[in-house]
Amino acid sequence: MKENVAVTEKCYYVFYKPPGILSQMSTDQRKKKTLREVLDVAEGVQAIGRLDEDSEGLLLLTNDKVFNHDTLQVKKLEKEYWVQVVGVPTTDDIDQWQQGVSIQQRGETYLTKPCVVKLLQEPVAVVTRVPHLLKHQQKSSAWLSITLLEGKNRQVRKMTAALGFPTVRLIRVRFGKILLGNMVPGELRQIEKPW
Repeated sequence: MKENVAVTEKCYYVFYKPPGILSQMSTDQRKKKTLREVLDVAEGVQAIGRLDEDSEGLLLLTNDKVFNHDTLQVKKLEKEYWVQVVGVPTTDDIDQWQQGVSIQQRGETYLTKPCVVKLLQEPVAVVTRVPHLLKHQQKSSAWLSITLLEGKNRQVRKMTAALGFPTVRLIRVRFGKILLGNMVPGELRQIEKPW
């Protein structure tokens, strides 16, 4: 007689990760807030890729391990970020980012791959938040759209800093064809398998 085996249904979510939360389900040793503390999702659900603690925006989650692996390793999907930086970059700065800049990755110099960078016109349609780096500064700032096909650790922040423009706010607004749209921080939506 065959035993009944529980079949785990594959599920997929889009989450607007607020700043101040680690993109992991496991408890953090340093007592930092993790996804497990703010989400009520099926067992085994994990983030596809990461957004660092200070970053916010679109995070995909699933319990489909094959889909997770393929999305990160095979598909090489575009990821678009809206990035607020201290200072106003010139056309030359934008050209340099698009061609690739040298950043440090694990103690070694890494040349970023070509990407698409655009200066956004204000006001950018995002939930208002005063980034901590801007609170005490009287400097001007600008918003950029940066679209990458890669995703090294803190890459966007390192890229902007490499040319003297510290990132003060970073929001992922697109992952492949999935858009953040009008979601608000902390909002979770279940979706169909996206690709």
